[in-house]
Amino acid sequence: MAAGDITVSIRLWSRRQVKVGGRYPVGFATIEVDSIEPITFGDVTSEDVERSGEPDRETLRSRAAHAGPIDDDTMVYRIEFHLVD
Repeated sequence: MAAGDITVSIRLWSRRQVKVGGRYPVGFATIEVDSIEPITFGDVTSEDVERSGEPDRETLRSRAAHAGPIDDDTMVYRIEFHLVD
């Protein structure tokens, strides 16, 4: 994370947990949220998977499903962010 390689997160939330422009500590680094978009998991792109740091779509689905099961019609949040220097 501290290298800035991960710039997208997919989350299953009942409500937003972060806000655009918000800065959040992650380990020894700080990120700033650039955008938050509600999408279906089926709309997650291969680029999103790559930018999330996961090796494949199913691994991303498993990681995001900590709050419940996710199928392709499940609404999730796509959060785009960058590392703050």
